[in-house]
Amino acid sequence: MPIVTLQDAKEQLGLTPSHDEDDWLIAGKIDAAQNHIERMLGFRIEQRFDDESLRPVPPALKEAVLQLVAWWFENRESATDMGRELPFGVRDIVDGFREWTF
Repeated sequence: MPIVTLQDAKEQLGLTPSHDEDDWLIAGKIDAAQNHIERMLGFRIEQRFDDESLRPVPPALKEAVLQLVAWWFENRESATDMGRELPFGVRDIVDGFREWTF
């Protein structure tokens, strides 16, 4: 289950609630962004955190998903002039929640 809502993503993108022609695209990017971040973390977010328990999903992880959704929505081409793998700060957020083992 996504940790951010379609409405959260639309607010991040600066889209009005009535702007619905891209909802399918944004929803797909939410799923893809969360999947990508979970692979970076090495665990599924909803298995580690649960908004309905005493361990809510940290706001920083939600922010990382939203930043990645916005990045992918705004930069849809495989090659961009931005030259960055991830938006600024996403890797730092994820690294703060990873469990490092050697």
